[in-house]
Amino acid sequence: MDSGESSEESPAQAKKGKSKTPRKPKASVLKQKSPAEFFAENKNIAGFDNPGKSLYTTVRELVENALDSAESIAELPFVEVTIEEINRTAFNSMIGLIDRERIDEALYGDFETAKAREKRLAKEARFQETQAKNAALGKKVKEPTSGKAIKGRGEASFYRVTCKDNGRGMPHDDIPNMFGRGLIQISCSFIWDKVWAEANTWKIWTWCKNGVDLVKDENIPHIHLHEKRDDKEHWHGAEIQVVIEGNWTTYRSKILHYMRQMAVITPYAQFMFRFISNTSDKNVSIRFARRTDVMPAVPLETKYHPSAVDLLLIKRLIGETSKLNLLQFLQHEFVNIGKSHAERLIGEMGPDFSSKTPVKSLTSQQIVRIHQLFRQAKFDDPSGDCLSPAGEYNLRLGIIKELNPDMVATYTASAQVFEGHPFIVEAGVSLGGKDVKQGLNIFRFANRIPLLFEQGADVVTRTAMKRINWNSYKINQTQDKIGVFVSIVSTKIPFKGTGKEYIGDDISEIASAVKTSIKQCCTQLKSKIVKRIQAREQQERKRNLSKYIADATGAIYGILKEASQLHANKKKRLEIKDEDAELLQKVSSRLITKEILSEKLAQHVEQVDYEMAMEYATQSGVREEPREDIYLQSLEPQMNFVDFHSPVFVFRLFQ
Repeated sequence: MDSGESSEESPAQAKKGKSKTPRKPKASVLKQKSPAEFFAENKNIAGFDNPGKSLYTTVRELVENALDSAESIAELPFVEVTIEEINRTAFNSMIGLIDRERIDEALYGDFETAKAREKRLAKEARFQETQAKNAALGKKVKEPTSGKAIKGRGEASFYRVTCKDNGRGMPHDDIPNMFGRGLIQISCSFIWDKVWAEANTWKIWTWCKNGVDLVKDENIPHIHLHEKRDDKEHWHGAEIQVVIEGNWTTYRSKILHYMRQMAVITPYAQFMFRFISNTSDKNVSIRFARRTDVMPAVPLETKYHPSAVDLLLIKRLIGETSKLNLLQFLQHEFVNIGKSHAERLIGEMGPDFSSKTPVKSLTSQQIVRIHQLFRQAKFDDPSGDCLSPAGEYNLRLGIIKELNPDMVATYTASAQVFEGHPFIVEAGVSLGGKDVKQGLNIFRFANRIPLLFEQGADVVTRTAMKRINWNSYKINQTQDKIGVFVSIVSTKIPFKGTGKEYIGDDISEIASAVKTSIKQCCTQLKSKIVKRIQAREQQERKRNLSKYIADATGAIYGILKEASQLHANKKKRLEIKDEDAELLQKVSSRLITKEILSEKLAQHVEQVDYEMAMEYATQSGVREEPREDIYLQSLEPQMNFVDFHSPVFVFRLFQ
């Protein structure tokens, strides 16, 4: 008998006269889960923590895919987003359910006892009485609060979200797989993949070469209706409609804030946002106009940097490469590895490697050795040509368009690298503006996508609040209305957390670049602020001079008159220069009077003020003179032109 087993029986077993047979363990079964099932169990990863967040995530995914679709064909984006509130009766009708009358009212969460109803009515009566008194006194009348929400979930309802764009569109045969199987984007397909199963209906209208398609899916990949229609209007793009459980009340500000920030970072796009409520007084309609037709430069396709690849990627590249030997493989599959550099790397790998080693014959140990060397060796930094930042020009236009600040400064840093991945930091700092609170108002973007959540631990927030001495730039951190805009563009954004809503503060290269970019903007603003302070001081001096012109004129004229009388006396004539004698002669002959002297002093004060105002206008870009109307000829579609980009302007040359 094994020493780990016991031969003694329990009293119960002895009484029955038999021992208990140990239960055999069940054989382990490997169960495979689809992406939909995984995300259904981990909703927070895809941004579906609650009904409000799910509505926000739906809008975000649809808008971002619409922008990508338009930019992929160099089309100025036009995106229409409509959120339509649907009551439960209408929703049940959509999915084929018949409303049933309640039999047991006490069974439902919104059941109200007689005592609770009496208490609520009394409270509403007191509220109405208070409102009447406030209205009589001319005070602001508050809106009544809505009924109680479902505990733990907020007040949930159903919404039809429609997003229409002018992008590439989708071939009709590929639509079921692109959406149903999540080939477009896993987080986008997740909207329809079993998360809110009861609200899982969607429609897609899209342009393809032969017509417009309508698809109505209930779940993957079951297609209820798939048909073609003639494209009589020659429209191209996609119109996607989703019915989903959500909460507009709690996430209204977040959704509108997201649309506004998207308008800041993409001033070349036009957005139309509508919310249609069951009650018309709560409807929302906002248009974010296009400010420019200059789109960001298209990123160039690039190869992998040796410092940024992992073991699995090296194995995949070996399996896909058409190169025969190791030397050719290193030269042609990675950036910044020339022939001489590749030969040096191969020599460093060991005696088992040579330039002519067949790349397909590399063993697992040899591939590990290549990966280790890539991690340790030194390579030139990759360029930023593979990135597509908004551009300082567009960032400045977006800030001015949406915030209308008193001052704005922008800066774009040169491409830098962390762990083999290139990144670019764009920053803007504004002072004043509409709908801007006192203190720091921080706007964060990652690959031109707004980040609205988990701001406290973000590298931009920590840098702006703890690493920038705003007072040294003549900016009051608590009283001034400061807008801080930072956009980080990279082939790999180092997000923290499952929601990918903030960029960590632990990568020194990014933290340093963010700090430098913000400080560069602050330095630009400081020069403008100093000139504004000087202008204010000069304006104060002007007021003081104007106040004492009469007294100064009287004193100066009195001295001149007395001196002219002494000079007229031959015995007491003053020994002065000819030009001074001429001045005294004019005073004696009353060619210069007290009134004339006062007028000349006033003109001098005004001239100094005008010169100061012109200098300030030149520095700040604000003209106080009347502006003339300027008429610009509209561009014809067939016009050919080339854009030359500068950080602060774009020069267009017509061919």
